[in-house]
Parts: sequence; C-alpha cells; structure tokens
Amino acid sequence: MNILFLTMSAGVQNIEANGIYTDLMRKFRDEGHEVYIIYPRERKLGLPTELKVENHVHSLAVKTLNVTKTNVIEKGIGQLLLESQFKAALKRYFADVKFDLILYSTPPITFTKVIQYAKKRNPNAISYLMLKDIFPQNAVDLGMLSTKGIKGLLYRSFRNKEKELYRVSDYIGCMSPANVKYVLAHNPEVNPTIVEIAPNSYDVQTDTRKVDAREVRPKYGLPTDKPIFIYGGNMGKPQGIPFLIECMNAVKDRTDCHFVVVGNGTEYPKLDTWVKHVNPKAVSVFKKMPKADYDALASACDVGLIFLDYRFTIPNYPSRLLPYLMERKPIIAATDPNCDTGTLAEANGYGFYCPSNSVPAFVEAVEKMLASDIRQMGENGYQFYLNNYTVEHTYQTIVKHLKE
Repeated sequence: MNILFLTMSAGVQNIEANGIYTDLMRKFRDEGHEVYIIYPRERKLGLPTELKVENHVHSLAVKTLNVTKTNVIEKGIGQLLLESQFKAALKRYFADVKFDLILYSTPPITFTKVIQYAKKRNPNAISYLMLKDIFPQNAVDLGMLSTKGIKGLLYRSFRNKEKELYRVSDYIGCMSPANVKYVLAHNPEVNPTIVEIAPNSYDVQTDTRKVDAREVRPKYGLPTDKPIFIYGGNMGKPQGIPFLIECMNAVKDRTDCHFVVVGNGTEYPKLDTWVKHVNPKAVSVFKKMPKADYDALASACDVGLIFLDYRFTIPNYPSRLLPYLMERKPIIAATDPNCDTGTLAEANGYGFYCPSNSVPAFVEAVEKMLASDIRQMGENGYQFYLNNYTVEHTYQTIVKHLKE
C-alpha cells in the first residue's frame, strides 16, 4: 500500500533515527508499504524544496517560512501558508501516486485542505488523525487565547479549523482514555466509533548495554549513594516551571535523595535565577545537553519526574513518559487533575500522582517513592510499555481499518 504522512516534524528526514514518527514510518516500510512523507524545510536553512527516495521511503522537504524559533509574525504567516505549500508540493511531486492511507498529526490543525485534496484524488483512501494535542483549548487554558474579546475571534477561527479537521478524518487516534473521553464530550458531532487510543510509541530497543551509574554520576557532581529523581525536557509554559521551582525549593536540603533538572525553554531563566539565589544542596540543574549525554545521565538516575501546568482542562499525555518507562524508571506525575498519566501509573504500579498545585502532595509522593521498591516499579513500567506503547501496537491499531 501507499502511505502518505503529513507532518510538521523535520526530524522525519532521517528515517533511521529513533522517534515516535520515524519509528512508525519505518514500521510501515518494513511491513512492505511504500511511504511518502511531506515535511517543512524552513527558510533559515537556505535549501530548496527537495525530494529524496531511499529504500521505499519518499521524503519531500517543502521550503517554507520559518515556523519554529522565530518571531510571532513570521511564525503565524508561515503556519497559514503551510497548507497551500504542502498542497502544491503534493500536486507536483506525488501527482501519480494512489494513496491508501493518509496520516497526519496535530499540531498543526491547518492541514484540512491538503487532506481534502488527497481524499478527492484518492476517494478510497482512509484519513487518520493522530491527535497529539488539543488546540486551541490548550492555549486558552494557559491564557494565550481567550474565548471572549479580540482573542475570542482568533479562538473561534481556530476552533472551527479544529472541527473541520475532525470532520475530514475517518478515524481519530488519541493519546489516552481521558483524551478519547474529552474529544467526544466536547465534540458531540464526532461519531464515537471513529475515536480510539493510538498513543505515542517506540520500537523495542534491542541494545541492552547498561550505563554504569558509578561512572556517569561523578561526571556531573552527583551522589552515587542515594536515589536520584530526574526531570528532563522542555521548560515552557505547559510544564508549569514555577511550580517545579516551588517543589525543588521544598526538597533542596534533603540528604536521603537528590534531584536533577535538565533542559531549556522560555521558562528556564526562572529556574536558573532560583539556583543562583538559593544554591540548593540536593538539586542539580543543567542546561540542555547533547542527546547521548542526556540519555546516559537519565539512565544513571532512578525516578522520572513529569510536570504539567495545573490550569490545563485538556488531558495532556506528556511525551517524556515513554523514555522513562523504556529505561525502567518509575515516575512521579505532577499534573492537572484532567491528565490521566498519574492515575494510570498508580493503577499499574509504576508511579505516583500528585496535583501540580500542591507542594506538600509532591513531597508526599517523593516519600512514598523512597519507601517503595523502585526497581520493581521500574520493571512494572517497562512491562506496561511493552503491553501498550510499542510501535507494533500503534501500527496494528491503524492498519486494521485498511482491512475492514
């Protein structure tokens, strides 16, 4: 079969790299399908639109404006132009291809016309939305948009686009049970039979080499004789970094464990300022580091931390969960009550939940983790990953509709 994948992720240009999209595209290829990928190539790279074909994967990089790490005006215009640019590229480069499956993910919510065009040309093709976030409500939750006033006009425009995207989708794959429930509750026009769970997933890693914590920890001045909790990743508005700082302030003088925070983002300066002012004994903070170094450091730690802003009314499912589970790390999920990451962790024995507006609840979760069998909880998490989050699960969830 011929598979079309529309994505904003430039990371798909290296199909052999590990990632939620590259792993899935490799799975389709390895199962004998022809894979066609369209992704943006930003202006700042100075490169033209280009098609590369290798080992049954057709990767089309479409020259666009800068849509990441740029000013708001260019990013906004760039996002608006993406739809017409992708559609023109599809017409030019893949005009003779008959697609059986049209895959796409959010963000963005602005691929509707591309999907409609692809469906019109391929009336028997199945369109499948991999719903990774729920926009524009997530922006409303964080105060970036409003349902009233001038910002309300923008919200309603985006909301209409969101509903259009749902309308053109034959199936909608959500991240978790709470996601499915939310989509159906807030979009009653959507047929419940087309909404299902198709979470982030990864290949099962065959490289079983173990990192020696006694070698890695000293490189970063970390203790070798006590459990280490690690938070790694983006530090933006969604992660609720002010609350993370409050939590770190509450545990800064502990002697029975240690905390590591690694990452970068718009909220990082707040954390950096706190560290310089407080000089915490039990908390180490590092700016974003090369992936190989971070992976080794994370592997040398014991427990993964997840933080999400308490204001969210949508049930996010954080991407950093899977790497923790794959590394056999139990988790503490400090999130809003709508997110089911923590409740799923507790129900399946691989972590604890605490609301991300209660520092005492976070400290209590730390205490419970320290009193638990951390190694066994990590194994529970790894088994949950094997049973639910491998790329085989996502692949089978999607392709079963092609056999109906």
